[in-house]
Order: sequence, then structure tokens, then C-alpha cells
Amino acid sequence: MSSTLFRTKKVEQSILDTEEPEHALKKSLSALDLTVFGVGVIIGTGIFVLTGTVAKDNAGPATALAFVAAGVACALAALCYAEFASTVPVAGSAYTFSYASLGELPAWIIGWDLVLEFALGTAVVAVGWSGYIQSLMDNAGWTMPAGLGSREGADAFGFDILAAALVLVLTGILVVGMKLSARITSIVVAIKVTVVLVVIIAGAFLIKGDNYDPFIPKEQPVEAGASLDSPLIQLMFGWAPSNFGVMGIFTAASVVFFAFIGFDVVATAAEETKNPQRDMPRGILGSLVICTTLYVLVSIVVTGMQHYSELSVDAPLADAFKATGHPWFAGFISFGAAVGLTTVCMILLLGQTRVFFAMSRDGLLPRFFSRVHPRFKTPHRPTILLGVVIAVLAGFTPLTELAALVNIGTLFAFVVVAIGVIILRKSRPDLPRAFRTPWVPVIPILSVCASLWLMINLPAETWVRFAIWMAAGFLVYFLYGRTHSRLGRGEAAEEQPSAGGGGTP
Repeated sequence: MSSTLFRTKKVEQSILDTEEPEHALKKSLSALDLTVFGVGVIIGTGIFVLTGTVAKDNAGPATALAFVAAGVACALAALCYAEFASTVPVAGSAYTFSYASLGELPAWIIGWDLVLEFALGTAVVAVGWSGYIQSLMDNAGWTMPAGLGSREGADAFGFDILAAALVLVLTGILVVGMKLSARITSIVVAIKVTVVLVVIIAGAFLIKGDNYDPFIPKEQPVEAGASLDSPLIQLMFGWAPSNFGVMGIFTAASVVFFAFIGFDVVATAAEETKNPQRDMPRGILGSLVICTTLYVLVSIVVTGMQHYSELSVDAPLADAFKATGHPWFAGFISFGAAVGLTTVCMILLLGQTRVFFAMSRDGLLPRFFSRVHPRFKTPHRPTILLGVVIAVLAGFTPLTELAALVNIGTLFAFVVVAIGVIILRKSRPDLPRAFRTPWVPVIPILSVCASLWLMINLPAETWVRFAIWMAAGFLVYFLYGRTHSRLGRGEAAEEQPSAGGGGTP
């Protein structure tokens, strides 16, 4: 039993599977496309909201250092992802990497985990996008009909039609093709980054040096736990510690870390990249460097514009401009946030469909979903299925309690990928590696420790829900996946002749 549960799929076989005509994805992405995807999914609500929260309740002006610390933690994981994505350029990201290094059952577990992570992430972001759009509509004097607005905090029956519509439109775009998705993402990311740069440049002229004193506050000047009133922080994390000093910086880092979630989605597009050995490391690491730089600059500007103790929790950037007599920027920033969430939603949906597609191609899920569209060469069946399910989820469910599962799922994937790098280095030292994670096993071990430390800070109820989802995954695997696995059927076919004395290759 244990030998079948931990059977590994050779890297060479994974690459050969990508060449089957009915199951081959079209290669159309460049390093620039991948970098744009990374920036598009990382820069979202986090940069517009988290800065004020952690500055007010944890780190003060030293929030910039918290972003640096979180960026370093992500960089450790990114180095591991870059090696795997360039060595095993196959759709599925951490799922495919685990199959090649840890075995089938661990691969199934991480794949099942990623399906949940990306599904909930897409739905939560769609609901957030709907909220921004409705806010802009209210400013223009338009109001959504009763029962068709956001479901967040609502007790009565209703359907968030904007959130559902966004998911369905993005589903259609992903079905048509990756190049179209990349072009749309490029346009949206250009708008989003422009908004962020305008905020940085305009805000730089409004900085007051006194607001940086003290740079690392020793004690909290506001009532403890005030940030817990923020529905967004409750939505994303379920907690908000309130200690200052040096430890406040690390506490803040554990919160703002989640503003970086998404760079790992770039790895799911490895199979659709023209030159994955060269371009995947550039896309993953390049997008992370760009976003970390923007995050640090924004935090420096906003804490310089307004004293950290006076920053708002829900919209710190917009309210900081209002406080300095520039209310026009509030609407401009809300527009940028709404535009930014569009690409976040699309790329999370992209990541989920590629993981689902890879699991289906391996037989762990029905092979029906592994056939690509004859014209567009995209996995249209899982894209449509998951798009409809997520649209319904986003329309009917507030997701306040479930959203924290996105965080633990991502960190769990980081741990698995880092361990996989160490194992594959030992088991397959002969593999050609276009990019090699430096200082193995030190870097992967540091990545595991950083991810586990951040996971420990998540609420207990998140761990319980995560365990329930994992238990359901084990059930599906043993009832379907293990017996339908292509790797398992291949081993059985090879072992049958051995009864007459032949050896198993």
C-alpha cells in the first residue's frame, strides 16, 4: 500500500504527457507575460488596505520594514518555485512538483489544497471587486436593486450579481485563449501600476517628516484591538494582534505576507510558456521584486502623509489624501483598486483550472476534463465547470469565515514545494536544471520555517476547516483517484509479466 501511495511520476513522463495532441496546451507566453501575470495577481486589495492596518496597530512607519521581511519570506519560497517550474515545465504548479518528488498521495493532497485555495480566493476577490464597483456607483448616484448587491454582512436572501458576472466573463476570456488573457491582463496591470505610481509620486510631495517620529513605536497610541472592527481584516485573516516595537514589525510581516499571495500562480502557466527554462524564473522572481518595491514605497508615503495613529483601517491611502486636502485621489484610488482586483480574480481562476487540468490528465480526476479545446487549445471543460461553480459561490456566499483557508492553503503549498526541492536534488541529481535554488538545503529549510511560523499565527478554526477539507480529499482519493491513476495502471501493466519470472522495470 505504501509503495503505491508514494509512487512518483518521472519528470520525463510528465513532460511527455504535455505533448499528447488532445491534452497539450498552447505555448504562447513570454517572460514579460509571466511577470505581468505575477504583478497582476499580487497587487490587489493588500496594497490599498493592509498598509494602514499594520501601521496603526503593529509597526507604525516601520511598516516598510514589515513589507521587506514578508518579501524576504516570499523570496525564499519563490527561489524554490523557480527551480521546480524551470525543471518541470508542466501545468499544475506545486501539485506537479510534488508528484515528481514526494509521491502520488502528497501530490493529491497539495492539488486538493490548491483547488480550494484558488476557488475561495477567486470568489472572495470577486466579492471585493463587487464592493468597490458598488461604491463607485453610489458616488455616481446609482444604486444596485435590493437583493442584487453584495452579500457581505447581509442576513436576507440575495445574490451578488456583479461578483458572479465578473467570474463568468473572466471564464469566457480564459476559454478563448491565454494570449488574449495575457493582453487583457497587460492593459489592466498597466492601469493598476499607473494608479500606484501616481499615489507614490503625488504623496511624496505631501510627506511631513514629523510623521516618521518615532519610526519604530514602542507602545500603541490607540485602543488595543481597534483594527478588529475592520470587516476586510476579519475577512482576510480573522485576527489582528496589536503589539509594537521590534516584535511589532514581525507581527506586521505575518499580516502583510498575505498581500504577496499569488506569485506562485505564475508557476501554473509553465506548460504554456514558450521558453519555461529561461522565462519561469524571470517571471516569478521579477514580479515579486516589482511588487515588493511598490509595497515598500507606498507604505513609506502613506505613513509620511498622515501620522500612523490617525490612518484609517478600511481605506488608508484614499483617506490620507482626503486628510491632506486632496479628496479627488480617493475616487482615483478606488478606481485603481477595482481595476486591480479584476486581474487578481482572473489569474487565480487561471491557476485553479490548470491544477484541475493536470490532476485530470494524470487520472486522479475524470479524464474528461483533460481534453483541450480543438481550436483554442485551452482546458475549456474544467474552466467552464469551475467558473460556474465559483460564480454561484461568489453570488450567494459572504465567505467571511472561509476566506482564511486561502492563506493556510498557500503556506502549505510553500512548505511542500521547499521540501520537494531538497528531495528531488537527492533523488534526481542528473536532471538538467536551468535555474538552481542557491544554498540548498539552507534556503528550502528557511522557507519551510518561515511558512510554518506564519501558519501558526492563523486562527484555530482555520486549522479545523482545513483539516475537514483535507479529510474529504483523502476520501475522494481512496474512492476514485488511487484506482484511476494513470501511473498506477501503468505499474500494474508492467508487473503482470513478472509473475512468470520477469523483473519489473
